[in-house]
Amino acid sequence: MQDWQQIQQALKQHWGYEALRPPQDQVIRTLLDKRDALVVLPTGFGKSLCFQVTALLQTGVTLVVSPLIALMEDQVQELWQRKLPAACLHSELDPALRKRVLKALEDNRLRLLYLGPETLFSPRVWQHLQQPQVRINGLIVDEAHTLVHWGGSFRPDYRRLGLLRPALTWKGEAFPIAAFTATADPQTQSRLQQALDLRDPARIEVDPIRPNLSLNISIVWSVADRRRQLLRFLQKNSGSGLVYVRTRRDGQALTEWLESQNFQTATYHGGLDSGSRRQLERAWLQGELRFLVCTNAFGMGINKPDVRWVLHFQPPPDLTDYVQEVGRGGRDGGFCRALMLVSEPTGFWDPSDRQRNAYFHQQQQRIEARARLLLKTLPDQGSYTNIPTAEDRVALGVLQEMGCLQWQDPFCFQIRQRRWQPYSRPDPWEGMAALINTRGCRWQVLLQHFGYQNGNQTCGTCDNCCRSSSSGAGIRPLRWV
Repeated sequence: MQDWQQIQQALKQHWGYEALRPPQDQVIRTLLDKRDALVVLPTGFGKSLCFQVTALLQTGVTLVVSPLIALMEDQVQELWQRKLPAACLHSELDPALRKRVLKALEDNRLRLLYLGPETLFSPRVWQHLQQPQVRINGLIVDEAHTLVHWGGSFRPDYRRLGLLRPALTWKGEAFPIAAFTATADPQTQSRLQQALDLRDPARIEVDPIRPNLSLNISIVWSVADRRRQLLRFLQKNSGSGLVYVRTRRDGQALTEWLESQNFQTATYHGGLDSGSRRQLERAWLQGELRFLVCTNAFGMGINKPDVRWVLHFQPPPDLTDYVQEVGRGGRDGGFCRALMLVSEPTGFWDPSDRQRNAYFHQQQQRIEARARLLLKTLPDQGSYTNIPTAEDRVALGVLQEMGCLQWQDPFCFQIRQRRWQPYSRPDPWEGMAALINTRGCRWQVLLQHFGYQNGNQTCGTCDNCCRSSSSGAGIRPLRWV
């Protein structure tokens, strides 16, 4: 293991930090000990620094699987500015630059290589990873909650990451795998360990509670009322912020309406090209745009400390997305107000939230129906590359999770059984409904959902706690650590 003084020297030289904040030191020691890890640290705790420092102090390359091109490019750009040997590979990369990156990988001149799961398993990249001189020090799955929450819906290649290590162990010593995320409830942690084939992983966790982040929920009674409440919020809350929506279409429609109300803003979503995303990020980070209207594609890995408010124009699908998105606010320790607008509970006056949830539920049912049909037609043994459509590849993931299919290697699968069993999992909306409907402390609901216990104490900052305090009810505030 590296001498700790050497680690501190690298930290100061390349990042300008005199010391690590707990539990960063524990994470770094675990990675240097070549042990698998599951790291759950809130937004702003410096998760990426942990694996970046570790990779820098070793020879060979650490592979970092990241869900978004923007996230990869942002982190690599920062590493380049520090003159550190890092690169990324993705579908939008210039062919000449891609060729140079692959040559650097082959020559062992990289310490960090960022890429998505689809790129990782692409024939050309896989061929380079199999070169005998390429030394792999570890696999980092960044924003690992997306493996569970996105891998089952439209990123099926995530489900094959656990096959990477056994497929490359012929090259020498097996490398460690570490999953990093800001949010993972106990079920998500269990599914991550299974999907990545983590071996007795070190679990390093810090609860997500943020004393400076005030959680608020407001009922809306119509489409017009939702917009009126958004307008009042924007007028009352100054400073930099974010408005989250569920879909690109919602974002574009809302941006057009806000511009008609003389607000200068723009829509950020995953369908934008790289240049447009960079332009919008810079405009927001530099204060040229006070706020962006964005989908969940925005925010991961982007560091703007002084975000003073976060508004959810519609509720996100689950508490994982919610905590991820409100966590963009108040990273400097300053006060941040989070407001979520939700349809009135009957759905009679404003059925939009209910209709939106029904649509996503229907999408899941469609995937399961496709998996059931595919189970009847797949050969006993098959190749992933012969599965023609993205929908069928997602369906393969459903069959894998059901135990009907197993992988022999990252590219070849085998049918274990053809008997269809009812495919059920907890409804992610139940957690969100609990947060919306509680009359108690909203942070307590989040803590319990993510598996943390804090007695009957309250936060003192959410809307319910503030109402209880103003009415004279006794409050036992949470002790902030």
